[in-house]
Amino acid sequence: MNTPNDNTAPKGLRGWWLTPPRPGLQRVIHPWEYRHLRAVARLRIAAGIVLVGLGLVTLSFGGNDWKTYGWTMAFLAAGAAQFAFAAWELTIARSSAEPA
Repeated sequence: MNTPNDNTAPKGLRGWWLTPPRPGLQRVIHPWEYRHLRAVARLRIAAGIVLVGLGLVTLSFGGNDWKTYGWTMAFLAAGAAQFAFAAWELTIARSSAEPA
């Protein structure tokens, strides 16, 4: 195991990218982010809350034109995307956790 020719370090960019072994679409997630899924998911939830708040403020004080509604929809869609991605990450973190 500790022989002179035994090199278990990742080789190059491909080895670094694959360091925590993960299947399928989970490879889309950056390796650092994959190692800290719960913390990143919490940040995404916070960002989603901020985006929904921005959407509500824009809708409340923006006026009655389509520009206001467009910005509101953009903020709410971005917030929904953040919530969906955070839920996906929490599902991955929950399924990869070792049973107690």
